[in-house]
Amino acid sequence: MPLRDPKYDPNNDKRRNIAALKERLAERQRIGEVGVRRTEILAPMIHKGRGAVSRRAGRFETERIDHDEETHEAAFADPDIPPGLETTVTVETPRRALSFHNSPDLPFDRSVNPYRGCEHGCVYCYARPSHSYMGLSPGLDFESRLFAKKDIAGCLAKEINAPNYQVAPIALGSNTDPYQPIERQWRLTRSILETLSAANHPCSIVTKSTLVRRDIDILAPMAKKGLVCVFISLATLDDCLARHMDPRAPAPAQRAKVVAELAQAGIPTGVMVAPIIPGLTDPEIESILRAVAHAGAMTAYYTLLRLPYELKDLWREWLDVHYPDRARKVMSHIHQIRGGRDNDPRFGKRFSGEGVLADVIRQRFYKARKRYGLMRALPALRRDLFCRTMGQIGLFDAP
Repeated sequence: MPLRDPKYDPNNDKRRNIAALKERLAERQRIGEVGVRRTEILAPMIHKGRGAVSRRAGRFETERIDHDEETHEAAFADPDIPPGLETTVTVETPRRALSFHNSPDLPFDRSVNPYRGCEHGCVYCYARPSHSYMGLSPGLDFESRLFAKKDIAGCLAKEINAPNYQVAPIALGSNTDPYQPIERQWRLTRSILETLSAANHPCSIVTKSTLVRRDIDILAPMAKKGLVCVFISLATLDDCLARHMDPRAPAPAQRAKVVAELAQAGIPTGVMVAPIIPGLTDPEIESILRAVAHAGAMTAYYTLLRLPYELKDLWREWLDVHYPDRARKVMSHIHQIRGGRDNDPRFGKRFSGEGVLADVIRQRFYKARKRYGLMRALPALRRDLFCRTMGQIGLFDAP
C-alpha cells in the first residue's frame, strides 16, 4: 500500500507541516511501513536557531523515550514558541590533539578538532552521529550540548615537538567547524594557529564562518610562507533555505564576502560547495561558482550529501517538516546517486556518488568551474620550514 502524501501549506507554514508529519508517521505505523516504532519517534518540532527537529536517540542507546499522548500533543501545540534550548559547553581535557587516518578519499592524513558538536546546527552534517559515542543525541544535542577541548594547543605543541614526529599538513575543520560561534569566546582555534605559526607548520582550514577573518593577522603571514590555505563551505545562496539548513551559520552573502577578504589578504582561498543535495540545491551549482569566482576564490570542489547512521532519519524528519512538497523527490534523487540506498559509505563513492544523476552533477560542476576560472590549483603547502619550538611554547609547562 503506497504511503499517501502529507497535506502541507503552499506557503510552508510550520504548524501545518508538523501536523502533516504527525499524520504521516501515524499512517506509517498503521500500515507497518519500514517497521516504525512509536518509541523511536521523539516529537519533532521547530526550535528557533536549530537545524534538527528532534532529539532522536543515538544508535548505541538501549532504551528510548516513549511520549504519552498528552506530552506528545503538547510538543506540537505551538511550534513557534518552543521550550528554551540553550547551548551548554562542557570542558574536556584531551590527552592528544592530532587524529590520524588512512582514508584514500582525503588529501590529508591528520587533523585537529578543538570542539565536539557544532552550534552551526547544519542539519546535513555528517559529524552528527559522532555524538552517539558520548551517549547524546545526534539531533538537537549535537548542536546544543558542546564540548571544548581545553589546552588542546598545549597537547598539539607536545605532539609536533616529539623527536619522531613527521611533519605534514594538519586539517582544521574536518569534523566540526573550528570557527563555530563558541570559538568567539573560547579561542581554541586561534591558539592552535598560534602554535602552528610559531613552528612554521603547514595547515588547511575548512569553515563556513566569517569569524575566520579575526585571525587574518596570523593567517596572512603564514600564507606568505606557503603554510596555509582556507576553504569556505557554501551549500546554497538561498537565504531562506540556508536559515533552515545552517541556522547559526553566517548568511551565504557574508560567506562570499569573507572569500574576498581572505583573497585580498593574500591567503590562498577556495570554496567547498558542500553538500550538493540533488533535488534541492543542485540547481544552484552554476550560480554559486559564479558568485565565489567573482569574490576571488582560486578553486572549488564539491561533495554530495552523505547520510550515515542516524543522520538519515534526522534528514527525513527535517525534509518532512520544512519541505514536505520536495521530500519524495529529494529522497528519490539521493537513492539514484547512492545505488538505491540512503547512504553509500564506500571509499571512492561516498563523496561523489555514482549513476547517471551523479555523472550529470559532476559534469555540470566541472564545466562551470572551468567557465568561471576556478581551475587554479592552490599552492602546495611547505613542509621544509618546520622547526621545533620547545622553549617558546612552554612544552614542559605543568598542565
